[in-house]
Amino acid sequence: MHLNSGENMPDKHISTQFDNELDKINSHLLAMGGLVESQVAKTMKAFVTMDMELADEVLLLEKEVNQLELNIDAECAEILAMRQPAARDLRLVLAVTKAASNLERVGDEADHIAARIKKIFEANLKYQINVAEIRIAGQMALGLLRRSLDAFARGDSKAAAVIVADDIEIDNEFRGFVRKLTSYMSEDPSIISIALEFLFIAKAVERIGDHAKNIAEFVIYVDKGADVRHIPQDKLIEEANK
Repeated sequence: MHLNSGENMPDKHISTQFDNELDKINSHLLAMGGLVESQVAKTMKAFVTMDMELADEVLLLEKEVNQLELNIDAECAEILAMRQPAARDLRLVLAVTKAASNLERVGDEADHIAARIKKIFEANLKYQINVAEIRIAGQMALGLLRRSLDAFARGDSKAAAVIVADDIEIDNEFRGFVRKLTSYMSEDPSIISIALEFLFIAKAVERIGDHAKNIAEFVIYVDKGADVRHIPQDKLIEEANK
């Protein structure tokens, strides 16, 4: 009995070490998510208030976010090479790398918005355009991102399915803004320049929502083993609730 117990000790140690490595990449992803979340919150506040200091803060975070993605990718590559994970563990490592990539892209979109805000401010572009849809969509996108990260941390497939469904609300706000913007430009061609800046900002907000939705889909992939990208909403909900 003593010999068998001794022989099992190395396996138990390796298993514990592997679990710690998985916890580590998960916590690093969530830390990156927190940083990117702050980028989005700051860039949307800068948009509403035309605060150039906040816009600059967003742009200064880009290198840090990029480095975090590289670090996470390196950690995941090492786990894949050294541990050769299978089943749920493999899905988790793959999902962490994909989620990190999506978070980096969210950071890029926040940067693009901040840069557009600075361009509008520095060019002293005057406008009489109601941008309520962008403000609303921005808050929605930030909320989706927070909920996606929370669902990832908890492995909550049901919450993730709701997030995927809610992304359509951001798309609807974007489409409504584009229709309104087209009407504004046809009535007053002099605002085309500023209108295009707002169009780029609105599109960036929509993409933030899309990336948050992608992260939610990875939650279902890890938890249920189902790739729910590009499938109908009812099928996705069915997979999430299995």
